[in-house]
Amino acid sequence: MKQLYTVMVRPHQEYGNVVWHPQLPKGIDLIEAVQHRATKMVPALHNFLYADRLKRMDLPSLMYRRLRGDVIETYKYLHGI
Repeated sequence: MKQLYTVMVRPHQEYGNVVWHPQLPKGIDLIEAVQHRATKMVPALHNFLYADRLKRMDLPSLMYRRLRGDVIETYKYLHGI
């Protein structure tokens, strides 16, 4: 399930992250809800909390990935890359 999610769903969520980066909590929650539902589909992890499911599947939250992407883009901009 992890491989299916990371290959088929996450690229669509992260496409153009720099442009459409949500600022409001509602937008962030809507995007994060997709990963929340995907991790809940794993039968062995269904009863765990969302944060625990992410740890067990070795997936970062989408909020973390957005912040990491922002830091990388800032570094590139500052160093002319």
